[in-house]
Amino acid sequence: VHEVDTIINCAAYTAVDRAEDEPGPAAEINTQAVANLAKAAQKEDCLLIHISTDYVFDGTATTPYTEKIKTCPVSVYGKTKLAGEEAIIRSGCFYIIIRTAWLYSAFGHNFVKTILRLAEERPEINVVSDQIGTPAEDLAKAIVKIMANDDRVEHEGIYHYSNAGVCSWYDFAVEIVRLSGLNCRVNPVTTAEYPTKTHRPAYSVLDKTKIKHTFGVEVPEWQEALRRMMGEISGEQRKEKI
Repeated sequence: VHEVDTIINCAAYTAVDRAEDEPGPAAEINTQAVANLAKAAQKEDCLLIHISTDYVFDGTATTPYTEKIKTCPVSVYGKTKLAGEEAIIRSGCFYIIIRTAWLYSAFGHNFVKTILRLAEERPEINVVSDQIGTPAEDLAKAIVKIMANDDRVEHEGIYHYSNAGVCSWYDFAVEIVRLSGLNCRVNPVTTAEYPTKTHRPAYSVLDKTKIKHTFGVEVPEWQEALRRMMGEISGEQRKEKI
């Protein structure tokens, strides 16, 4: 039997629109399963690192969200994720909760992969320009940095992480298409012109000061992180992974 030192929970019900119709399954994964992990961590006296979301806020701020700002989720997804955070805190386990936003990577399905696919298929695409935030490409590196800190348990609490800078989904898409070299026009549209079932935050920029100062985590600019990721999936490799 191996002694468990740390549990990293990356699992979540992230289909934010479907969650409005399936609150039960969303709660089972985002709240109850998290509560169970927290109980196990408390029992084994180990650290639980849990990934949460900017959706715990209502998106009405105009300056970056710090960890001290009052939460106010307005969607089923956000409410179930916040309930998961609260279950962790109540459990009494050692924990580090990392809220992130606009997460993507060279693996799996995400916004970057979707834009690349659409840009290959269509001469032009429409992307929302009035939702502001910052993408997060290298969250895994931040977690590895935290894991390497011998005093990580002493710094339990809530932290925010995404890349540096600010952009809209439209800005993000324009840069993706530019770096890809694809001939596709990106048109800005408003949220009202692109309605969805879930209320999406108009502003979700996260303040990363705490995680930088506490664990020495580097926070690259979002353009730099995107260039690095695009280099990983260039050419035929990109087509295979989309």
